Amino acid sequence: MTPKTFKIKSFGCQMNVYDGERMSELLGAQGMAAAADGEDADLVVLNTCHIREKAAEKAYSDIGRLRREDGSKPLIALAGCVAQAEGAEARRRSPMIDLVVGPQAYHRLPEMIAQAAGGGRPVDTDMPAISKFDALPARRRATPSAFLTVQEGCDKFCTYCVVPYTRGAEVSRPWDDIVAEAHALVDGGAREIVLLGQNVNAWSDGHRGLAELIRKLATIAGLERIRYTTSHPADMTDALIAAHGEVDKLMPYLHLPVQSGSNRILQAMNRSHTTDTYLRLLERMRAARPDIALSGDFIVAFPGETERDFEATLQLVDEVRYAAAYSFKYSARPGTPAATMEDQIPRDVMEDRLRRLHERINTHQLAFNRSKVGVHTQILIERAGRQDGQMIGKSPWLRSRRRPRHRPARARVRAALFARAAVRRLRPSPDYHRAAPRGAHRRAGQQGADRRRSGCCGARPRCPDWPLQPARQRP
Repeated sequence: MTPKTFKIKSFGCQMNVYDGERMSELLGAQGMAAAADGEDADLVVLNTCHIREKAAEKAYSDIGRLRREDGSKPLIALAGCVAQAEGAEARRRSPMIDLVVGPQAYHRLPEMIAQAAGGGRPVDTDMPAISKFDALPARRRATPSAFLTVQEGCDKFCTYCVVPYTRGAEVSRPWDDIVAEAHALVDGGAREIVLLGQNVNAWSDGHRGLAELIRKLATIAGLERIRYTTSHPADMTDALIAAHGEVDKLMPYLHLPVQSGSNRILQAMNRSHTTDTYLRLLERMRAARPDIALSGDFIVAFPGETERDFEATLQLVDEVRYAAAYSFKYSARPGTPAATMEDQIPRDVMEDRLRRLHERINTHQLAFNRSKVGVHTQILIERAGRQDGQMIGKSPWLRSRRRPRHRPARARVRAALFARAAVRRLRPSPDYHRAAPRGAHRRAGQQGADRRRSGCCGARPRCPDWPLQPARQRP
């Protein structure tokens, strides 16, 4: 039976979110409808992440929960990087899976669904030379902030990373295709575009780079904001740094992963930069855009990491003063060189180092957030909040902002809306107590003074009074 309704669940990175949106558009163009919340769907697509073991296992756990009380199940498609890495083995691991499609082949979903509905069990993990984007429908509707993939794949081969094996070599989309999609997104309601790529700043059409692309997109009428992620230090060019100081629509935010503050560990990771070259890059970036908010990625407890290596990471955090950061424990991925390295770190050491890194990052993040108290800025309203009249949006520095209930606001966000606002106080992120052990906030920032000023109970799993936005932790 051909499915009439579908659900897509995306795990992991923003590129998976983009892929999930494109798959939804593709299925919609075939006459299928997205199932309403709380309703069973005829087809469920799990768009998976393979960057960490826990993310991959979560996908298989979700498959088991799709069986209904009467014993039936929807048609199940395993997509994304787990599908690419495991191929037909995924079906042997979970017989409930009906089809397996990699991230470079999901434009074939309608054909594969028809095969599966007819009793077949198709698998496609090819990485075709012809771009999948050519087979996808045109963009028609967009949220106020929209993703746009411009580059895929990676040639860096960091020793811990599966991306070169699951996403393939670096490939840049054509200039004209990107500009056309950007125009379509703006016509569909987008006011901010986030350019995506595994190494987005490696984008090139042979004679133009990401800086030139950003300058071109900045000329689109109706587009107010441009961001890009994720970047590699090796591909930060002079032209891109200059664009941050010269293109008003390019937001004052840069996510530039470093992974470790130890040069010895960076070499073991096959990272092409050192802490010194990384810090010099950031100095030049701050010279071009003094108000820029800096974000990074960190892996703690990489094989062979000593306490001295970890202390070097803490020192780097203090020197950079990150506004935000993603940090996570090293996770051995099958097939990567680091998985077979000696001196794998015990789990209790991993957890202790991650906790200490969170505390240090949170201290600097709180300082950055406090520096914006009283600053009048423009907020891109993205959606209605849970409370009546509340609106939620983002500042130029990618800080969440809630427009209070007592101010007039539309109950529904029909189109992107900009509002002028000033930060008057800091409120907690609901994820803080998931990102750090209970009670960890007692040791972060200014400890008891902050707690007493905010009235924090110091005990509840999600204390609503803690005034600190968290360091973001991947699962």
